[in-house]
Amino acid sequence: MSQPRTSTPTRRGVLAAGGAVGLGALLAACGDGGTSGKSGDSGGNGGGSWSFTDDREKKVTLDAVPDRIVAFTGTAAALHDFGIDEQVVGVFGPTKLPNGKADPQAGDLDVDRLEIIGNAYGEFSIEKYAKTRPQVLITNMYEPGALWFVPEESKDKIVKLAPTVAITASRTSLKNVIGRYADLAESLGADLKAQQVTSAKARFEKAAERLRRAAKASGGLKVLACSGSKDLFYASNPGMSADLMFFQELGVQLVTPDNLDEGGYFESLSWENADKYDADLLFLDDRTATLQPEQLKAKPSWRDLPAVKAGQVTPWSSEPRFSYAGSAPLVERLAKAVEDAAKVG
Repeated sequence: MSQPRTSTPTRRGVLAAGGAVGLGALLAACGDGGTSGKSGDSGGNGGGSWSFTDDREKKVTLDAVPDRIVAFTGTAAALHDFGIDEQVVGVFGPTKLPNGKADPQAGDLDVDRLEIIGNAYGEFSIEKYAKTRPQVLITNMYEPGALWFVPEESKDKIVKLAPTVAITASRTSLKNVIGRYADLAESLGADLKAQQVTSAKARFEKAAERLRRAAKASGGLKVLACSGSKDLFYASNPGMSADLMFFQELGVQLVTPDNLDEGGYFESLSWENADKYDADLLFLDDRTATLQPEQLKAKPSWRDLPAVKAGQVTPWSSEPRFSYAGSAPLVERLAKAVEDAAKVG
């Protein structure tokens, strides 16, 4: 990732003034949300009960397959791609854009059907969450034990409402993360042999092979995964992000920064030093919270980068949807960019 996982857009309070009225009663009504055990099989829906061991080695066990799931938006979108849809009743994270349309991270979700618990980092309405009567909360985990987009300051209250499931989304290859989401979806009742799943997997594998061939034929093309903010240019570490690790496995020569910030995800550079690393192709973070090419044109140091001058900038969805359907287009997009790019140094 190109921006700090713990300091992306400024956190806001979870509850508006007076919003805590009646919250104690809601918490009490929903139980303690505890988990049982720390290991075991990933479970399934056999016999009516359900269990799943997440990537914290915590085993969640319920009397039945959950049909009231609340999830991080990207997580819900990935589950949707595997065939789990109606069971998801609420989401938190980037879900709707200011114009009311679905955020890219929402994928093919029907966002108007869902209860939006929070639409940005730091937003998580405990009251709305409690009213969904959640049976389980599912999200990504970028740091050990940390629930992505669950605010730390209200985490203790949130986890009392329902068991939580966390899937590791960093420091491991994209293939592995997608595999874990497939396991989770299957445990929830998804048919991994359904045509929509097998067709998406075939497309993903075809895209991966195309990228492998493009990287091999590129003559050592250097790619820098990066992100722009008002004051800083971030050079991302390919050893942390699941997608970048996968692209490296396919032979893409991604630049590795040599002076990483705390956490290890990136090196933050002043715009005057944005040219520290030679790159033939820039893989630019396309999240709504980051600066995009049109905005970056105002920065002379951006305009002067050789890859920018050559028109060799391609979007990077730095928080991919961890499904075959969600990831295949991203692999295809990078493959085309590598095929079309030339060395500029």
